[in-house]
Amino acid sequence: MSGIIGKKIGMTSIFSATGHSVPCTVIEAGPCVVTQVKSLETKDGYVAVQLGYGEIKEKNATKPMLGHFKKAGTTPKRKLVEFKNFEKELQLGDEVRVEDVFEEGEFVDIVGTSKGKGFQGVVKRHGFGGVGQATHGQHNRLRAPGSIGAASYPARVFKGLRMAGRMGGKRVKVQNLRVMKIIPEKNLLIVKGAVPGAINSLLIIEK
Repeated sequence: MSGIIGKKIGMTSIFSATGHSVPCTVIEAGPCVVTQVKSLETKDGYVAVQLGYGEIKEKNATKPMLGHFKKAGTTPKRKLVEFKNFEKELQLGDEVRVEDVFEEGEFVDIVGTSKGKGFQGVVKRHGFGGVGQATHGQHNRLRAPGSIGAASYPARVFKGLRMAGRMGGKRVKVQNLRVMKIIPEKNLLIVKGAVPGAINSLLIIEK
């Protein structure tokens, strides 16, 4: 599995060969720097490549991480991600660009953190219909969850019952998104469909 790190720029649409408007997400994918190479010969005991993306100030990195980046000959990075079974053989300090990893027409998986929506009720969070209608004596039950348990048996509420609670802000993977276009000079990757997260949120693109 090879891949790259990037950030969400926004959404757009492009026209397909048949003249249909296709909704797409624009991602700034890379450039990434190889910050660590793991192999069977090292103490790690497995083959993997660690990539770093995004710049941060030295004062915002810990001393151990500063040493880690110095060994790779690069500045402190915002995000580090490990990829196993990378197709290309890479060395410490190498730069990985979007055109090195992806081709137009292939399919990718994208991992991101979904938008946080705060504490939400059961209608928004789980698609409940609410309790009945607004008539017959119910003045504030339109979006209520309704009954949550049975009678004296089992005399408890089952674990995992769908209730109100915090929504969003979770790691989400969207699979099989087609690469519509690559713009190497601007490090842009345009994929069909939507990806998780807000604009400028970090993404992991895998294939």
